[in-house]
Amino acid sequence: MSEELASPGSARNQAATRAVFLLVTLSAAAALIWLSIASTGNPGHKASQTSSAAGILEIGMLVFREGLECILVLAAITASMTGSEEKFQRPVAVGVGIAFVATLFTWLIALRAVDDIGENISALDVQAATGLLAILTLLLVLNWFFHRVYWTEWISVHNNRKRELLKNGGQKRGTLRIMWGMGLLGFTSFYREGFEVVLFLQSYRLKLGGAVVSHGVLIGVLLSGIVAILTFVTHRRLPYKKMLVSTGVMLAFVLLVMVGEQVQEMQLAGWSPTTQIRWLKGVIPSWMGLWFSIFPTIETLGAQALASLLIFGSYIAARSLKRSTR
Repeated sequence: MSEELASPGSARNQAATRAVFLLVTLSAAAALIWLSIASTGNPGHKASQTSSAAGILEIGMLVFREGLECILVLAAITASMTGSEEKFQRPVAVGVGIAFVATLFTWLIALRAVDDIGENISALDVQAATGLLAILTLLLVLNWFFHRVYWTEWISVHNNRKRELLKNGGQKRGTLRIMWGMGLLGFTSFYREGFEVVLFLQSYRLKLGGAVVSHGVLIGVLLSGIVAILTFVTHRRLPYKKMLVSTGVMLAFVLLVMVGEQVQEMQLAGWSPTTQIRWLKGVIPSWMGLWFSIFPTIETLGAQALASLLIFGSYIAARSLKRSTR
């Protein structure tokens, strides 16, 4: 799908757009550097403890990326709603608002469920399980093949649904149906991303506490809000996909750190064996474990290599799909 969801603006608007993209890119690069310094790994088979600053950055970037995807879908839905159809933007916004409330309720339900499980099994088991869930969620977020299909099929389905609804706008009952349908489109566009974020955050809540999660979510929501204002209020033509790629690069780095930490937690909980690679002990310096959770064990290095292969393979699959589509 083309990134140009709005008509081209003036030279000043285009310059502002480039400035926004540059700011996001530099922010992601700065976050990468800070994350490398602020992360604490898991040397010596002790439970990994990501620092508060690193956790806030990781959460903020994931929430921001999910927000970008939601904005991309909503912009595609509402781009053609002009003139007499502009009134249908309101039910889309109402659907988004309801989805936001539903996401909060989902968070409360997940909160209660994880806490109830924690009363019956050990804390290490709960932390290992939620960490594994967070990694699976992040793998889905970074799956380029999935997102290639998502950007084309998911947005196409929403647009087709919108067109079908607008065909019935000539009657009163048809108008009511459009309102309900547009509200549902707004709801599904937002709640899909919100549900993924809720799953991802459970591991961080157990590791770092609710305050760190709240701060990270606040940063992600703030950045998403800025992009949303530029998109829907000032009608800026933003390079959404390039911004998603920029945040995706950082999240890929976060994923590798999380995988290394997760394997260590699984080893500590007795879920995974520990096989030392003795000749690598002198090759991998201690700071690699401290910053990047890279340790000389078959399990940690193998899991990180597999995660990298999944991301790279997904990218190759997405490129192949694009060529075959053309």
